[in-house]
Amino acid sequence: MASDNCLDEMPGGANWHSFVEEPLVIDDESQQIWTHSADWLVVGFGGAGATAALRASQNGLAVIALDKADGGGATLASGGVFYAGGGTRIQQQLGEVDTPENMYNYLKLETGGIVSDDTLMRFCQTSADNLDWLMQQGVKFGGPVWKEKTSYPNVDYFLYHSDNSLLPAYTKWASPAARGHRGVISKGRSAVDLGGSIYSPLQAQCRSRGVHIETKTEAFQLVVSKRDGSVLGVRARQLVPGSDACKEHARCLARGNLISRLYPFFLPGARRVQGWARKYFTRAAQIEAENRQIVAYRARAGVCLSAGGFIFNRPMVEQYCPDFSAGFPLGTPADDGSGIRLGQSAGGATVHMGRATAWRFINPPYAWSQGIMVDSQGRRFVNETCYGATIGDAMVERAGGQAWLILDGQLVRDAWKQIWPTKVLPFQWQLGALNMLLAKKKFRSMKEVCDYYGFSESVLQASLKDSAELAAGSRVDQFEKAATDARSLEFPLHVIDVSLGAKLLPCTVLTMGGLSVDEATGQVKDLQGGVIKGLYAAGRTAVGIPSYLYMSGLSIADCVFSGLRAADHASETLHNEITEPTKRQ
Repeated sequence: MASDNCLDEMPGGANWHSFVEEPLVIDDESQQIWTHSADWLVVGFGGAGATAALRASQNGLAVIALDKADGGGATLASGGVFYAGGGTRIQQQLGEVDTPENMYNYLKLETGGIVSDDTLMRFCQTSADNLDWLMQQGVKFGGPVWKEKTSYPNVDYFLYHSDNSLLPAYTKWASPAARGHRGVISKGRSAVDLGGSIYSPLQAQCRSRGVHIETKTEAFQLVVSKRDGSVLGVRARQLVPGSDACKEHARCLARGNLISRLYPFFLPGARRVQGWARKYFTRAAQIEAENRQIVAYRARAGVCLSAGGFIFNRPMVEQYCPDFSAGFPLGTPADDGSGIRLGQSAGGATVHMGRATAWRFINPPYAWSQGIMVDSQGRRFVNETCYGATIGDAMVERAGGQAWLILDGQLVRDAWKQIWPTKVLPFQWQLGALNMLLAKKKFRSMKEVCDYYGFSESVLQASLKDSAELAAGSRVDQFEKAATDARSLEFPLHVIDVSLGAKLLPCTVLTMGGLSVDEATGQVKDLQGGVIKGLYAAGRTAVGIPSYLYMSGLSIADCVFSGLRAADHASETLHNEITEPTKRQ
């Protein structure tokens, strides 16, 4: 696996784009004045970090966890979905038949060889146990199960098909099973900020076990041994807990975030409102610059980098995955690539930095997926009933990020019925209604629609003909769309811009590349393929199971899988180092 690193991607290089500094290299750890000392240090306290911290504590290690913000990261801000299968207790209770081998056969189709077959099988074999581990920590999962294809189910349902497993193209290889386990939580009709159903119990368990959690603490430098290059600890900048500056900083962030949530960026007049929010964020940044102090942390068993991806670092996005830059960043501002850069600063290798995932969800309403999605020539390029990340990936890779959804009058009428507020979630009906009211354009002839968008008449005509023949059962679709999901579209046609940068239909994007790790231990690999002693990575800071193609819940599942892996290896290594001298005596 080739590394993405090059010479100008080191501290001080033209393409570094990070506050992370070169490591502090010392001859002896006594040369550094350590503010705090522990066995295990976690940098980034989201889903992966909380898992790694808690497991290490359960293994008997003294643990410190740092977070640039207040903890939780993208996991806390998510829809709270944990992708699990192989016969979890919830699947069994609800009659969903699955095995580790069946789960593997499905994921093998989606993961693109991003990890080895052995690692993918281990992920599937431990999936049910990992869900049980979460439940032992207080995370609640359950039913009922939503049987139909959807991007996100009604909030009263807690198990659903969060992938492509129901589609005929996939059922040929693996039996469908609902694997999207939503954490049981009640927040009205909201489908965002539900990740507390998973994160909050982990955080509570960490606190109860004495894990020392330090927030408003930004790691900027690794401390490494001159003798062997092993990682000894971390230096960070921290707002003094409980200080006036820390309190004002929290108020500014709370107000800015509240404004951003209450008036989303895609609504009319949002630029002015979001500008108001940015004033609070700017003030928070000023407080950080003026009031933080430097603290140093010693970590005897190692440092685990679990600080997310880099989608909020726009220069890094433009550098590594510019084709995705028009999308809407998904995650938190702390997803700035600092965890990845910390690993690189110590000689860590990165891979697949050009991989990102774009979520172009068009179902619900189901009627939208019965239409056709075309590129700038008017050519279909994807099965419109696929999971949103599959559609988004095809849109970027095959259509240059430009796409239009074509419906007819009947599908528009069906769509209005399907997005009735009592049937779907608020964000689903709001975006559907907004686009059908303000973004949809109506055309009465082939020439009219092609003149407006620049489509080729012959290409669009062929796309419409293919859809009609597919609906009639006289054609097998090249993208394996089922005939029951297709329609013969009649003029007038209705067209909605669903491109990556569509203003009224945000396409969320997050980065999937990161540090290369030993898949058995979670240790960060160096440029020669060896491992860096004392340095681990987990979650989206590292390449993992979802790094080729995303499925809902797969990232949180990988956070738990990789967090447990790193903590267990570090714990075992430290235990062996302690007991070995005793054996020799």
